[in-house]
Amino acid sequence: MTDPDAEIARAVSALRAGELVAFPTETVYGLGADARNADAVRRIFTLKGRPPGHPLIVHLATGAQVGEWAQHVPEPARRLAAHFWPGPLTLIVPRAAGVLDELTGGQATIALRVPSHPLAQRLLAAFGGAIAAPSANRYGRVSPTTAAHVREEFGPLVPIVLDGGASSVGLESTIVSCLEEPLLLRPGGITVPELEAVVGPVRRAERGEGPPAPGRAAAHYAPQTPLTLATGAAFAAATLAPQIAVLAHGPARAGFGGRLWIDAGRDAQQYGHDLYANLRRLDRSGADAIVVEAPPGGPAWEAVRDRLARAAAACGAEEIA
Repeated sequence: MTDPDAEIARAVSALRAGELVAFPTETVYGLGADARNADAVRRIFTLKGRPPGHPLIVHLATGAQVGEWAQHVPEPARRLAAHFWPGPLTLIVPRAAGVLDELTGGQATIALRVPSHPLAQRLLAAFGGAIAAPSANRYGRVSPTTAAHVREEFGPLVPIVLDGGASSVGLESTIVSCLEEPLLLRPGGITVPELEAVVGPVRRAERGEGPPAPGRAAAHYAPQTPLTLATGAAFAAATLAPQIAVLAHGPARAGFGGRLWIDAGRDAQQYGHDLYANLRRLDRSGADAIVVEAPPGGPAWEAVRDRLARAAAACGAEEIA
């Protein structure tokens, strides 16, 4: 049986030596480096195949560390942090002097988060510094929600993978810019109504609006098998193909002859929790294509809709009805 204390000590030593470590958060698993080590941060980009200039999220043990990374903290950010940290919320604030350009894409802002996963908390506390970490997968691909997913993705290239079980949220963090009015840059496990209960109106950013932030590429979160979103009659027709894999809100239709049908249900939180694991299962099914029944509207489904729309765009597909 693995000794968690020994594994954390090993991970801390690796981080201090400029190496990369994969670790769990409540959202997805992260590929972490010492946020003060430029060479280590650049290794993240190289290993993921991440385009240079894309900002990273800096993970902190507590909100008390924000002053080391932010030039100042606007009042909306203070209120959101007090209410939702530790938790699946990333805040964009003005960067402090001395922050590495590699973390921010050369921008005047920085993305900060305090994760709630107990193993992430233990790692950050033991390390004593901040950890820069995007999701632990190849750029543009499906994010990992278990240690096994990380190992499948990178194998021996990432020898240290802390195993904290399946991520409890399963979708990347909500990102809010707090430079002026609160601006939603990426939906996540914390919904707009929940944000607005704390800071008042939160506007959803238009495409290209607001500071650069992770996960905003139009094509992202994609399996290797082509994926299409469909509704109504178009969904029913698409599932007639023999070499198809399906992610639906209900059981397989009578006579389904495709490769795999996953009934993901109609509970938004559970659907989001399972989404990336389900996409990986569908991707491994040997199907020629993946058809996803488009999720319903409403704030609870916003993050799921966002991820699936970007996955479909990465495959060159649009939603069909």
